[in-house]
Amino acid sequence: MFNASLKQLSLQLAEKKISSTELTTEFLNRIKALNPEYNAFITVNEEISLAQAQAADKILASGQAGQLTGIPIAQKDIFCTKGWLTTCGSKMLSNFVSPYDAGVIERFNQAGAVNIGKTNMDEFAMGSSNETSFYGLVKNPWDVTAVPGGSSGGAACAVAARLAPAATGTDTGGSIRQPAALCGISGIKPTYGLVSRYGMIAFASSLDQGGPMAKSAEDLALLLNVMVGFDPRDSTSLQRDTEDYARDLQKPLTGLRIGLPKEYFAKGMSKDVESAIEKALDEYRKLGAETVEGSRPNAPLAIPVYYVLAPAEASSNLSRFDGVRYGHRAKSYSDLADMYRKSRAEGFGAEVKRRILIGTYVLSHGYYDAYYIKAQKLRRLIAQDFAEAYKQCDIIMGPTTPTVAFNLGEKKAVIQSRCIYRTFIPARLI
Repeated sequence: MFNASLKQLSLQLAEKKISSTELTTEFLNRIKALNPEYNAFITVNEEISLAQAQAADKILASGQAGQLTGIPIAQKDIFCTKGWLTTCGSKMLSNFVSPYDAGVIERFNQAGAVNIGKTNMDEFAMGSSNETSFYGLVKNPWDVTAVPGGSSGGAACAVAARLAPAATGTDTGGSIRQPAALCGISGIKPTYGLVSRYGMIAFASSLDQGGPMAKSAEDLALLLNVMVGFDPRDSTSLQRDTEDYARDLQKPLTGLRIGLPKEYFAKGMSKDVESAIEKALDEYRKLGAETVEGSRPNAPLAIPVYYVLAPAEASSNLSRFDGVRYGHRAKSYSDLADMYRKSRAEGFGAEVKRRILIGTYVLSHGYYDAYYIKAQKLRRLIAQDFAEAYKQCDIIMGPTTPTVAFNLGEKKAVIQSRCIYRTFIPARLI
């Protein structure tokens, strides 16, 4: 059961070999037994989950079920969920119970899926190891001394440890793809605008995108069929025809052109990662695909551009967390300005503070043109690289990360030792 695909679980539910209530109970029991070790979930609410499962069983009995009806799905704790604690992995929102559902949550509810719990994450999605969460670090289930990746580390761990059949994540600069790779599961960042950002707590609005995490490409396709859709409440939502993302899963690969940019295979990639990619490429070639050597000359600029644009947008987005309307508020303060200072100082963790400071700096008078505007121009050049590459190939392949999962605490000490000036050195490359 725990290793079954979404399609297999859907079939078992349809054939009444198991009920949604039974399936949900099994996963809740597994979470109860294993989550204390992995810390993949921040919030589990058995009462709500089982109520949803019972409602799903009624839909299944009526014969009106969809492919995800009755299936438990873990939700990253960045999606506002009515009646659930929604923390974004931060002390700032440790007492926030959402009064409404995010667009993604609404779509899963409409599909009859069961919310099995809210998964742990790097605070406000800022991190790549799931060590910045106010609720403690998450462990990689394949090696508990290693990180699961981030910021969707809790979601990746939950799927890899079979605490949930599938999960949602969000990706700003790799936060679905990297933890999926480090935990040995599948994940995809959909095209920006396909998945509604309504009710998804913002980090960097022009980069954030919700997406699925599961055990296989087929599972991802079934999840995308539910998650994707126009939402008028999201001004960046794409309005396009509905499509079935599972339609081409059995399509032959003959003639598929796989682009291999030389910049993706530069120094720093470990031998085991390189070997895994070569083995995958050999399989694709056997299935009829061809590889095309190429170049993305502006690829090295992606990291400095990201570290200008993402903190700039974070500085703007996180200004709303001031202790006035909701979230953490300092217990004692002298006036309104002091309340802002103390509430934000207490509510945000070190990594979030660093990124707010950097973002505020690049948006400040005298630096806006030198950093922010220039980074936007370089972003356009990077996009043009992709457009040119896709004239020569159908897909681009490369390592998601240059190494396998690193040890807990291995990178955190390096990050904490940086000063703001050193953090800014990459940005000066532009």
